[in-house]
Amino acid sequence: MTARRSSVPCPQCGKAADWTAENRFRPFCSERCKLIDLGAWASEAYRVPVAEDPKEPDDSEPGAGAS
Repeated sequence: MTARRSSVPCPQCGKAADWTAENRFRPFCSERCKLIDLGAWASEAYRVPVAEDPKEPDDSEPGAGAS
């Protein structure tokens, strides 16, 4: 039985990356792309969108929500 070799596009640069156990950086193509992505998360470049609720007080303002 021959192992099927599959590849996926690297989420950082788009280059083909092997999806195998030997590629310790998967889904990235290299350690460089993996670290660039980690840095983007650490610097909060990626964020989960949150819908603002107009009924809730804005916690960023001093005294907001205080009774």
